[in-house]
Amino acid sequence: MVSQPRQMQNAVEAFIAEVAVALRDLMDQLPGQDGRLARQDAATEAFNLVTALIDVDRTHTDDELWGVIFAFGRWIPDQLSRAKPDDLRRSSLLVDKAAWLNRPSDMFEVFVAADKRFGTSHSRTYYDRALHLAFTVAALEAAPSRSELHAIEAMRSQLLNAMDGLPSSPRPQPGATSGSGPAQDTSSLAPNASKEPGEPDEPAKPARPIEELLAELDDLVGLESVKSEVRLVTALLQVQKLRDERGLPTNPQSRHLVFTGNPGTGKTTVARLLAEIYRSLGVVEKGQLVETDRSGMVSGFVGQTALKVMEVADRATGGVLLIDEAYALARGGENDFGREAIDTLVKVIEDRRDELVVIAAGYPDEMADFIAANPGLASRFPKTVFFPDYSNDDLWKIFTSIGNKAGYKPDDEAEAKVKAWFESVPRDKGFGNGRLARNLFEDAVARQATRVVQIENPTDEQLTTLAAADIAEIGEGPRHSNTDDKTESQP
Repeated sequence: MVSQPRQMQNAVEAFIAEVAVALRDLMDQLPGQDGRLARQDAATEAFNLVTALIDVDRTHTDDELWGVIFAFGRWIPDQLSRAKPDDLRRSSLLVDKAAWLNRPSDMFEVFVAADKRFGTSHSRTYYDRALHLAFTVAALEAAPSRSELHAIEAMRSQLLNAMDGLPSSPRPQPGATSGSGPAQDTSSLAPNASKEPGEPDEPAKPARPIEELLAELDDLVGLESVKSEVRLVTALLQVQKLRDERGLPTNPQSRHLVFTGNPGTGKTTVARLLAEIYRSLGVVEKGQLVETDRSGMVSGFVGQTALKVMEVADRATGGVLLIDEAYALARGGENDFGREAIDTLVKVIEDRRDELVVIAAGYPDEMADFIAANPGLASRFPKTVFFPDYSNDDLWKIFTSIGNKAGYKPDDEAEAKVKAWFESVPRDKGFGNGRLARNLFEDAVARQATRVVQIENPTDEQLTTLAAADIAEIGEGPRHSNTDDKTESQP
């Protein structure tokens, strides 16, 4: 096992070596520039990054400070060669360093400008080494702070935003992702999970890069608090993976989650992305998402319920099991077979803790009943992610996104009517959210078809334009929807 200070030194030296090469290459392309100080400039950049991340939570632990001393002693010998952690605490080296993370550094912005002008990929080199260095800093402690993980994700977003449009950007360009969008059927990622007995195994598709999955998450409409929690979970898993690879102890945490919120708020969409993130980070092997509910887990006969739970768990092993309306398992009294399903589920979670992640979803108040139904659930589902209702602006974005993909565009009067329709819908329990937007769109397409079919030789514009007459009246629900109640809320 390599010591933590040594790992920090390795990450710092890798940053300095590769960034210095990029700096020298850039200097060679600019008249009158001297690249002889490239390594020292890169070392200064690494020092600023490391100390800023350490200063984020203001704790400045011994492990962190020894990492700084060990990694930068040769670069700042006057202040660090014989220093100890208390010496750094008394010095000004880490005072207010966290502010350095407020914006992309000058060096990075120079790399971005050079990449745009010369077609180089120096900003990608910086991005890769900086992220690796940041996670190495977080991995100095078995349990990195939330503020530290948030700072890493904020830095990641800043760098990616600055690199938008560059061919070398790790963020996929529009239309270039290997997936098919949030509503994709991720069972195809692990086809053997649902194959019939006797069928030959098919190779699983390669795991998708984390940057691609997080970009897809960012593209979802609304859900800012949910995205933040998912990015935090992802960052923590990356830190834990780094520590595991180096033989360092980690602080074990349950990876099972509770999703609460009204229907249509994107819970299934986010669960699919999480399943892929878990696979990419090695938490699960296959990354498939298996959805079920009470009817898929509970039988009316003694002994049959446990078998049904085991069957659905078998299909989900290696991936994520999403239990919709999980609170329904806790209803029906002491003799209801839902209690047997919960007891079996708790045992399955324990037996397959390294093979299966479970997400229990439902209304916020009712999910408290589910967690209280078995003493083992609270410790296994310690984290709850709340999915808020979509705003009217969010619903309009979902409506237009569905329309763009289907080749339809509302005219100005239709746009005003759609927005007024969303504003008129009561926001009570069971509010349909994204499903409501999809239902309204499908209803509008059906009405438009009825109208356009009466036009002799309609133009392309007439065939693809939604008019005010195609939108349901306020107070009138969509009449022509093929949308099942389980349909995804995001396009």
